Amino acid sequence: MSVPDGLLVLLREDAKHGYQLASDFADRTAGRWTLNTGQVYTTLDRLARDGFVEEDGTDPTDERRRRVRLTPAGRDRAEAWLTTTPDTTATRDELVLRILLSAAADPRAALDLVTGQRAELVARLQARRRDQRAAGSDLLPRMAADAGAVRIEAELRWLDLCEERLHAHLRESRPPTPAPLPDPSEDR
Repeated sequence: MSVPDGLLVLLREDAKHGYQLASDFADRTAGRWTLNTGQVYTTLDRLARDGFVEEDGTDPTDERRRRVRLTPAGRDRAEAWLTTTPDTTATRDELVLRILLSAAADPRAALDLVTGQRAELVARLQARRRDQRAAGSDLLPRMAADAGAVRIEAELRWLDLCEERLHAHLRESRPPTPAPLPDPSEDR
């Protein structure tokens, strides 16, 4: 997720200050993604420099906090971000990288790595399932737990495919078993 774009989406509702945006961001992501206020203000400064937000005065309840609002360009960017399907092809996925590098060097060691990674992912999936049950009917935490569970399930399926391919590679790369030599005693 793009933090700047996420902040722009939150600003569609009303002008806000950095602390409010950080709090809303955590609330709307069911606490799964938090931002520190300094990061928010740094991001807002860049968005202002690029013409996506502008100052909207200070917060009436706290004069020390400056509020920002969307510009028309910021509103357009937020809408475009929301309606464009993200490219989910991970070009630098760490799990993929670990398995590929290991398989290139030693396919047998890669099988061990797949087994270890699978065990870790199963434990994470169980934790997500507990999160799903604990969320009950609370929409945002339930959806966040669902997203995590589905992604883990996909990684587990990919590990299953890796294991199948590694086993097939090892079978195919074995030297053929030589035919047994004839028993000389049978020639008599």
